[in-house]
Amino acid sequence: MLRPDYPVTTERLLLRPFTSGDLDALNSFQSRADVARYLYWGPRSRAESAAALAKRVHSSTLTKEGQFLAVAVELAATGQLIGDLNLEWLSSEHRQGEIGFVFHPDHHGKGLAAEATTELLRLGFEDLGLHRIIGRCDGRNTASAALMERLGMRREAHLKENEIVKGEWTDELVYAMLEDEWKDLRAAGA
Repeated sequence: MLRPDYPVTTERLLLRPFTSGDLDALNSFQSRADVARYLYWGPRSRAESAAALAKRVHSSTLTKEGQFLAVAVELAATGQLIGDLNLEWLSSEHRQGEIGFVFHPDHHGKGLAAEATTELLRLGFEDLGLHRIIGRCDGRNTASAALMERLGMRREAHLKENEIVKGEWTDELVYAMLEDEWKDLRAAGA
């Protein structure tokens, strides 16, 4: 079970549950073609973002496998919502999870996604007790792949033409980190 002690704070960010008041900010990046380019869904209308938000509002804790934890990322200095994190509990028996992240392009290249996602990994390994956490992305999504590598995740697979996404065959990259690798990174001060 995982019930984060919200808000989770980092040097520049506040990680918290989503609220119904996040609709405009969430739609400000979910509606963008450049954000949705490598995701399973296309640019979202306000109504589609509202439906996605409704699921996120009720996903602030993990009580059993198969659920996902949705975390809003806001700038501590301004309170602006800039990102959307999730941690899916894939298996309690095998202690496995999967992370995902989407950030507003205005905040790319500043280390904010790494700062937030590091906390998501910490929640998964230290608070939920996972043994292994994976992250997946479209093979063309070099920014997401680079982020997972900066986090210390290792590429385990490059699946060629693995799925049809938005009408075209796409490659998929799979990254992973083990609990011991996480502990080693923390001990090294990363």
